[in-house]
Amino acid sequence: MNKYLKFSILFLTVVVMGLVVYYETELFHNTDTHAATDEVYTCSMHPQIIKHEPGSCPICGMDLVKKVSEEQPEESQDISYLLQRTDGFVVGEFENTRLKDTAIGSLVNLPGMVIYDPNSSVTISARISGRIERMYVNRKFQAVAKGQKLFDIYSPELVTEQQNFIYLITNDAENKTIINAIKQKLALYGMTKAQINALAAAKKVNPIITIYSPANGIVDGTEKMDANSEAKMQSSNTEVLGIKEGDYITKDVAVFRLLNTDKVWGVFNIIQGYASLVQLDQAIAITTELDAEEVIHAKVNFIDTQLDPNEKTNRIRVYLDNSKLKLPVGLRLEAKVTTNATAGLWLQKEAIVSLGTDKVAFVKKEKGYRGVKVKTGLERENLVQILEGVTTEDVLVSNAQYLIDSGSFIKTK
Repeated sequence: MNKYLKFSILFLTVVVMGLVVYYETELFHNTDTHAATDEVYTCSMHPQIIKHEPGSCPICGMDLVKKVSEEQPEESQDISYLLQRTDGFVVGEFENTRLKDTAIGSLVNLPGMVIYDPNSSVTISARISGRIERMYVNRKFQAVAKGQKLFDIYSPELVTEQQNFIYLITNDAENKTIINAIKQKLALYGMTKAQINALAAAKKVNPIITIYSPANGIVDGTEKMDANSEAKMQSSNTEVLGIKEGDYITKDVAVFRLLNTDKVWGVFNIIQGYASLVQLDQAIAITTELDAEEVIHAKVNFIDTQLDPNEKTNRIRVYLDNSKLKLPVGLRLEAKVTTNATAGLWLQKEAIVSLGTDKVAFVKKEKGYRGVKVKTGLERENLVQILEGVTTEDVLVSNAQYLIDSGSFIKTK
């Protein structure tokens, strides 16, 4: 009895141990199989190919690569920044900078030129109708002196007034009031005091009267003449006037004008946006192309608020006394003006790239830089004012040119 009991207990022990070994083996196999099943392999060229074991791509034949699981540790995804679009995110390490919140003024260089002062010009008009018998000046930009002959004129009306004057001084010399009135009338017709005295002495009518220059200046055509002549020929010192000998002129019509060379303007171009920083009576230092060392100290006399449509600039004007300076008209000038300090956010120019209509700065993000549109304002030497787009808290790349190959490949946010 004891013998059978021992064999039964031994048999049961063997069976139990066998079952334990069997189930442990099955559990390990299933776990290993499940782990292998979770591994996914794909083709780098054809991501639609998915397999659970290594092999080759049935399309291109390349070896399949193991796909990274989303359950992997975070350290394995540290290169996610490399997967961002290359047209909006630039990977790299560069020298950085920040905006400066300060007030900045600067010394602005202004190109300019000497021109005539039209307000000091003298218009030579016909005081009486008549015919030009002789012209003593016949081209534009001819220099004339005060008292120099300009032209001879024959006027029937002036001849009649001379005859009346001779009759009065001959037959009614005591009538000083009427005689003085006729003298004044002859003077208004263009006769000088010397010509009137000569007429009274000779008591002989002079049919041709010479008109003299009332001032020093440069001969220039009238606006009407310029419109007719300049359309046909270039302006030069050999250009003839629009009036010539034998022409009939009518009373009060401008024959030509004399430009005053003793009073000139220095006109300077200032780029849009800077005109508001320059004030009237502000000091300005002027140099010429003839002598860059000699400085002419003056003040700003006028600021043009209208934008020049051709040069896209505003103009400032300086009145110059040319009686001593003797600056030739057309001489190129350069002026320096210290502008008032402007408060704002300032960034070095190299940190901005112009993409035509847009301007871009690169803001540091993670391990790279993202392009951001910015709105700029004034420029001060190597700095530019930032109006919108970035703040003082943003870290920007110092030289944005390093981050692009072509502006057309940059997309901003």
